Amino acid sequence: MPEHLAAQIAKKDSRGFCNSFASRSVANMPTHNADIAAIFNEIADLLEIEQANPFRIRAYRNAARMLAELAREVRGMIERGEDLTELPGIGNDLAAKIHEIVTTGKCRALENLHAELPPAIGELLHVQGLGPKRVRTLWHDLDIQTPEQLARAAQDGRIRALPGFGAKTEENILQAIEAHLSKSHRVKLVTAAQYAEPLASWLRGACGVQRVDIAGSYRRSRETVGDIDILVTLNVGADGSDAMRHFVSYDEVAEVLAQGTTRASVILKSGLQVDLRIVSAAAHGAALCHLTGAKAHNIALRKIAQEKGWKLNEYGIFKGRQKVAGASELDVYRCLGLSWIPPELREDRGEIDAARTGLLPELVALRDLKGDLHAHTKASDGRDSLEAMACAAQALGLSYLAITDHSRRQAMAHGLDPQRLAEQCDTIDHLNDRLNGIVLLKGIEVDILVDGRLDLPDSSLRQLDLVVAAVHSRFDLPRTKQTERILRAMDNPYFTLLAHPTGRMIEERAPYDVDMLRVIRHAKQRGCFLELNAHPERLDLLDTHCRMAHDEGVLVAINSDAHSLDDFNNLKYGIGQARRGWLTASNVLNTRALPELKQLLAGIRA
Repeated sequence: MPEHLAAQIAKKDSRGFCNSFASRSVANMPTHNADIAAIFNEIADLLEIEQANPFRIRAYRNAARMLAELAREVRGMIERGEDLTELPGIGNDLAAKIHEIVTTGKCRALENLHAELPPAIGELLHVQGLGPKRVRTLWHDLDIQTPEQLARAAQDGRIRALPGFGAKTEENILQAIEAHLSKSHRVKLVTAAQYAEPLASWLRGACGVQRVDIAGSYRRSRETVGDIDILVTLNVGADGSDAMRHFVSYDEVAEVLAQGTTRASVILKSGLQVDLRIVSAAAHGAALCHLTGAKAHNIALRKIAQEKGWKLNEYGIFKGRQKVAGASELDVYRCLGLSWIPPELREDRGEIDAARTGLLPELVALRDLKGDLHAHTKASDGRDSLEAMACAAQALGLSYLAITDHSRRQAMAHGLDPQRLAEQCDTIDHLNDRLNGIVLLKGIEVDILVDGRLDLPDSSLRQLDLVVAAVHSRFDLPRTKQTERILRAMDNPYFTLLAHPTGRMIEERAPYDVDMLRVIRHAKQRGCFLELNAHPERLDLLDTHCRMAHDEGVLVAINSDAHSLDDFNNLKYGIGQARRGWLTASNVLNTRALPELKQLLAGIRA
């Protein structure tokens, strides 16, 4: 084994290789939906290693997904005596487990699985590319139970001989172990929100507090968050002592790392670190700029100040000893000769030059969306009916919703064959006659087969308003073949929209290897569109690809990929990603009113 890899394993073992969210949460009285979802996902993984009933495994995974996306906290439902079985996919058994987790901080089902399996087997699941099936094979065939054993087996060339592995997989495993050991602990934006927002709300109740801002990468809408940075701004005359006491006494705080009069750092029971900064109103703008970042953006701002002979820090802009700006962000940017820069753009990727020359875009906002072009119902792997999904979308102010259940190749998702699709289209027509204020569009999420064909015949696709196409298999194709596969699919006359274009799952599955510039340029030539899948596990397109689509003149649809009523809340995460990619309302397909949208959709087939 390479020395550097052995050293990393030793270092990781000294603090526990698997710093998994679920493992920490069980020990620390989990109360948030994200904690319970992580536990259910871990149970599903371990059951799959045991080759348990697939329907039982799926029940846990569906429940985990529902909880991760649920807007309300189940802890509050339990406190109010509400019936958990009213939640989608939650029966009496899962409701009892949720109640046990919330009230005791333990889950006997998970503890029993840990007792039945080797102690460290679950740690292997955190190595990218290893799912439960491969972990089971490694365990049964080579008795691999730990990451160290896995690394040694890969280094010795023993993994390539296993069925379904091979030399390339063995090489990828070595790289994945190294990457896993070296990466810092970050959580998805949606998970961070479940901890940051309640804490900010709690702090707003402290005496003397004027406002509370969540800063850092959270404010910039980065897809993952390390530490949470919170800025408390005081009323005139307040000293901040009550705010500090309020912060360290928060019931989710597990450990106070440091505490002063204006700064503190704590570790929450979830394992997240939160850093607090308390400032006066006169320094609010400068402090918020400083804490929001990114580091490269802040360095560029300080350089501008230095060129003017000034000093910029978290307290303000100073000309000698005289403070010339700092009370508001607008104040700080104007003093530097810049327009105010939206937080999502603050990455030192051209935003400062644009702010200097008045060329910053007016970024898309949630209120700009008129509809959603990717949603599922219980006809495939969704949880709710056509009408319920329509009403939920309308309640959020949307005027149209495309129903895009899976096609037949997704058997586990009960994908639609031509006959079932035709029946659904008839149902949508009848439902549209009754609906008022929202229109359902007829669509499908059709699989792109390995040769670039679509999973349903043109005779079926022709009857639809739009065709959302996606890669759901063979993520391992070489770059050229994967790219050509997608380009061939786009050449189908009924192809409308490429869903989750890189296939990545944040922190779980790397993007497949595809030439996105070729894909985007082909979309431009073909006249079709790309999706920004707003599901917080995906956020795919990447922000850099959004910028690329913007520059090439290709419209992007910000879609929820809703599988339940609560999933429409995903759209806000898609908006954050779109803003990071410099997208304006005019760059987004589903900001169009329905008549204009229909014209654009029809234009593809002309």
